[in-house]
Amino acid sequence: MATEASPQSSSGHAQTTADSASNPVAKREFLGILRSRKAFVVLFGLTIVFMVAVLLRWPSAGTVDLSGKQSLQVFRMFGYGLLAGVIFLVPAFPAVSIVNEKNDGTLALLLNSPLTPLKIYLGKLAGILMFAALVLMASLPGAAACYVMGGVDLYSGILRFYLLLVLLIVHYVTLAMLVSSYVHTADAGVRITYTAIFVTALLTLLPAAFFVGDAGILGTVSGYLRSVSPIPVLTELMQQSSPGQRGLIGQSTWPRFVVFASISSLVCAVWTLSRLNYRIFDRSRAQGVITDDRSTGERVLRRLMYIVDPQRRKAGIPWYLNPVMVKEFRCRRFGRSQWLFRLVAISAMLSVALTFAAATSVTAWGTETIGGLMVVLQVILIVVLTPSLASGLISGERDGSGWELLRLTPLSASKIIRGKLLSVLWTLTLVLLATLPGYLVMIYIQPQMIVQVRLVLLCLLLTVIYTLAVSAAVGSFFRTTASATTVTYIIVISIFVAPLLVWLGRDAPFGYDFVNAALSTNPACAALSVINSPGFESYDLLPDAFWFAGILSAIMFCLFGYQVWRLTRPV
Repeated sequence: MATEASPQSSSGHAQTTADSASNPVAKREFLGILRSRKAFVVLFGLTIVFMVAVLLRWPSAGTVDLSGKQSLQVFRMFGYGLLAGVIFLVPAFPAVSIVNEKNDGTLALLLNSPLTPLKIYLGKLAGILMFAALVLMASLPGAAACYVMGGVDLYSGILRFYLLLVLLIVHYVTLAMLVSSYVHTADAGVRITYTAIFVTALLTLLPAAFFVGDAGILGTVSGYLRSVSPIPVLTELMQQSSPGQRGLIGQSTWPRFVVFASISSLVCAVWTLSRLNYRIFDRSRAQGVITDDRSTGERVLRRLMYIVDPQRRKAGIPWYLNPVMVKEFRCRRFGRSQWLFRLVAISAMLSVALTFAAATSVTAWGTETIGGLMVVLQVILIVVLTPSLASGLISGERDGSGWELLRLTPLSASKIIRGKLLSVLWTLTLVLLATLPGYLVMIYIQPQMIVQVRLVLLCLLLTVIYTLAVSAAVGSFFRTTASATTVTYIIVISIFVAPLLVWLGRDAPFGYDFVNAALSTNPACAALSVINSPGFESYDLLPDAFWFAGILSAIMFCLFGYQVWRLTRPV
């Protein structure tokens, strides 16, 4: 006897089918991001920035600039600000997506669930992209205001700009998820992701700046490397050109960037998907042999081959050295001697390359352009390295339960502070000293520049101290290293990028005094001004930049010291 299904059972079956068709990983990822404080700060902060950028240049008294110059100026500020937000804020979430799942044990549960690796990956990707879509939606009122003001074409301006952002978001999200699948800690995922972004967005522009107009193989290679960065594409969309933009202005890179971003995103996605299996938990590593346990011949050979043998047993800590500083050097990857020498060697090679360019092209470029490129290179190294080294000085101890051991030692809070800070300052000072050959060649070519070079080096040293103070102070207020590293990178990058965004709006909408005051908040901009880099030569930033950076650094060091003192007190 046939029975008729009830409407309730039919609707329940339909609901179950709909639920199974949806991706639970996407919903979980998206809601997890929205519930975090970082997401709220990102959305709220970008919305405020977009609103202020438009209001600063909105026509008053019912008058409109019929030439469209005002709208284009606002659109440039809006575009560079949104690009900076996408580059430096959105990748922080996918950089920890997979590694957090792996460390929390939930990735193993997902792989044992009925969900396929493809559905897990697409769910995570969709959740992060939905949050990125919210970031773009928060910027739509600003873009609409620029369009309503006139002067900005809907297709060639706004739509192509948002297409660029979509391609860039997919590219960086897939890249960050690939990095997250390889690292073993969340803070390592953030550090490596931001380093990769800096390399692809900024360092790829340097060869094009050196070989501009070169029709040979070096010019061709540098042109393709230039296509990897989104900045020349944005400069083209903004219809902006100036003498100081070497490497940014030239042949259109839009088709090449679209091809590169699409292929790179696909490769990163397939690569990450191939790792979503049980082998992702394998950490097999050779046991190795201590050098002291090897034969005499092998010890002699390794002594000849290595300046610092990483497998040699370390000696005890001398009485005259700070034990906390030595502990940081021996436990932190980039604090170990062999890594320090590698880092210094890389910096020295880059400096030699710039020196070669200065010696062969100085008559065409001028020492100002060469000096500006060297300052930019050093600032990029400082911004990339300092937050990764200093943000986890305290949060890393608290995250790894090492802080309680430090509290049990007879070390005072001041000794802990000195050891922690000196371990980072020594590393950054070595990197800074490794880039000196270029300046020496500039002094040899033009001896009268010795005063400028001294001021530039002083500005860069203050930049190191300034960045170290901010990174250490901000990172000390977080309990987990990943959160400390992410927030520190965002704050440090904002400190360096915000004055440059104001500088891009010089003359309109910002006047000379306002731009000069904004640039005075950053000693790196003062270094560009001292070396007479194109676009900065008309600004007088000293000694205001010294005073601002010095006072703020002192405040941040006091804040860091207070936090360490508070954490060392008995509970």
